[in-house]
Amino acid sequence: MSDPALRDVHVPHGYPEQQVDLGEITLNYAEAGDPDKPAVLLIPEQTGSWWGYEETMRLLAEDFHVYAVDLRGQGRSSWTPKRYSLDNFGNDLVRFIALVVKRPVVVAGNSSGGVLAAWLSAYSMPGQIRGALCEDAPFFASELVTTCGHSVRQGAGHLFELFRTYLGDQWSVGDWEGYCRAARASSSQMARFFVADEIPQHMKEYDPEWARAFWEGTVGLHTPHDRMLTSVKTPVLLTHHARGTDPETGDPLGALSDEQAAQARRLMESAGARVDYESVPDALHMMHQFDPPRYVKIFTRWAATLPE
Repeated sequence: MSDPALRDVHVPHGYPEQQVDLGEITLNYAEAGDPDKPAVLLIPEQTGSWWGYEETMRLLAEDFHVYAVDLRGQGRSSWTPKRYSLDNFGNDLVRFIALVVKRPVVVAGNSSGGVLAAWLSAYSMPGQIRGALCEDAPFFASELVTTCGHSVRQGAGHLFELFRTYLGDQWSVGDWEGYCRAARASSSQMARFFVADEIPQHMKEYDPEWARAFWEGTVGLHTPHDRMLTSVKTPVLLTHHARGTDPETGDPLGALSDEQAAQARRLMESAGARVDYESVPDALHMMHQFDPPRYVKIFTRWAATLPE
């Protein structure tokens, strides 16, 4: 089941899908809008596919030429066992920009996709990135060993451990019912929320080895967040959504804490970058999917401030 093309789990969506050969992988994407308008690249969250941005794409297409991608291991893009890392994800996007977009682009990613937006600001080829929107990006909080605040094993890691155990790399275990039983019994509020009688479409398109890479820390082994954030080279907008503390367990809730958001801003500013911050504590983690008009308003207002 390592090749998603052989699993026959995909369904049609509102935009035609295209593929590009990047060398190691084939990357799947969709686009919308006029090619004469400024370019935007949308990067989904872990477990997400490009079509989570479908309504956002429609709204942004009035003013932008929009690309939305499936990262390796998600959607219709190639699955690559033992090869899931921030550096590999990021370099896939560098190649995509060079081969498909072919001009400077504003990148906007959600969750781990937001971490990748910052990665692109830091490590992409010169002139590729105009600005980076990091939508509720788990800076520090998605690391196994971190320099600020809580680590992945105190936050979303509870969920990732269950994916690793009950679903397995490339769905090699595939025990969705067992996963749901364990999630319902978990002390983690996030895990209890993430259950369904049927396997959701976005999970069918997701290689659970992603989860193991985050739980075990291999995904960012050579990309410490503090080093990455002090290397950004473009304007950045960090949006910060619902967060808090579980009163029953003391576990942090949300993608990142106020402490972690403040430290991320300090480090990026120390690199000389212009960093904007928008606190939206009533927003869900995937604002782009659940409140596209609000997301597009925030994005468009900020993008208008970027240099040509």
